Amino acid sequence: MNIDLIKQKAGIIGESNAINQVLEMVAQVANVDISVLINGESGTGKELVSKALHLGSKRVSSELVIVNCGAIPEGIIESELFGHKKGAYTDAADSRKGYFETANKGTIFLDEIGDMPLETQVKVLRVLESGEFMRVGDSVTKKTDVRVIAATNKDLAKLVQEGKFRQDLYYRLKTVTINIPPLRKRANDIRLLVDRFALQFSRTNDIKYKGFTPESIKEMQDYHWPGNVRELRNFVESILILQKGERITADMVATQLIGDKIEPMENNTSLPVVVNRDPDQAERELILRQLLFLRQDIEDLKLMMKESSFSELNSSRSIDQSFGSEIQDNEIFDENENLIKGKMIGAFNTKDLEKEMIIRTLEHFNNNRRAAAKSLGMSERTLYRKINDYGIEKKIKAPDPVKGDSYSINCERIPADWLTAIKTFKGGTLNKRFYSNTFIEVFSNLKLQEFNLFANRMEDFEVMTYLDVF
Repeated sequence: MNIDLIKQKAGIIGESNAINQVLEMVAQVANVDISVLINGESGTGKELVSKALHLGSKRVSSELVIVNCGAIPEGIIESELFGHKKGAYTDAADSRKGYFETANKGTIFLDEIGDMPLETQVKVLRVLESGEFMRVGDSVTKKTDVRVIAATNKDLAKLVQEGKFRQDLYYRLKTVTINIPPLRKRANDIRLLVDRFALQFSRTNDIKYKGFTPESIKEMQDYHWPGNVRELRNFVESILILQKGERITADMVATQLIGDKIEPMENNTSLPVVVNRDPDQAERELILRQLLFLRQDIEDLKLMMKESSFSELNSSRSIDQSFGSEIQDNEIFDENENLIKGKMIGAFNTKDLEKEMIIRTLEHFNNNRRAAAKSLGMSERTLYRKINDYGIEKKIKAPDPVKGDSYSINCERIPADWLTAIKTFKGGTLNKRFYSNTFIEVFSNLKLQEFNLFANRMEDFEVMTYLDVF
């Protein structure tokens, strides 16, 4: 079977050398009853190639069964592939055939095989080797005669090295490997693809189609198309709807492509995760930032209480008991001292906390005040004012590097347990070179609070059984 006939039967569009080379390989192996592995990015047309292989094979009179392994939940994939016996599980009211049994004498296409669980891979390998399988819940071995074509957009060789894909199955599948090029490497085919997609969509939906200008085709050829042919088809259909029968120009294409681009997320200073930072530094900054947010919430609460009518609060006993008395009991804040208080946290001045946060942020950005202000979530003017108010030096110097390592003779050993680590950190002398007393106190008390919460929730048996092994 020549490549022109393959294109006609399978509906493959293209005249580029890249796609013709793929189809020449298809023509060579289609009539040979061996397994084939198709590699290609998502949207390149792996299913069409599997269809071409089936149509050119001796099994063309039998069924081509297409299975998307990535779309089937792990818990039922074996039942879907191999079938199940009545009563095998709760919902198994009747026995049913699986895909391998349905595809007997035909071809089964296992798309996204890289997502198949390891336990299922063992059974697929057995089918490939002997043609034997068992339905779920059954003890009787059944046989099937199928040709297996697999496809993936993942690097199976890498998955094998990582232990996520069986090596024996990988070598069994890749008897012949067909690599489908992405659309960006066959840009000359875009004109043919656009014409075919536009004509099909306009006829089906009764849309006037006046064509694409040569400049618009050039605009699409210069685009990288991360979603490949599938993305191109969706793009053509959407632009035909939006332009309402107008001839598609380069400006229309460029505008639509810009609108379809997925922009990267900007740095959100309110997110509880700090990226691209040293883990220890990230944790310190996270604690300080959250405490600052707490301080702001307290300030807002104080403002709300000041604006409220205390006479109305006093006249309403329910409000006084449920709101005002609770604040007094927990001692969340002190109006005169502006201190955050708590049994496990201790008491500290929030202005000192803010000052330390500013200093550390400036240190991180090498005294770049614009970047520091953005990270802190304040304007540059506000940051300059706070630097002057707090008497922060204009140039922030980084601390001297720590000499030695954890394996040096003169260095202390790592604490053996959580509680000892907290106490060591709190009483350590080295910490004071890097952190203020306020930070050491707050951080230590917070970790101690976590430890006490853990100890109250966990039973002694769980601690002895699971934690002692470490």
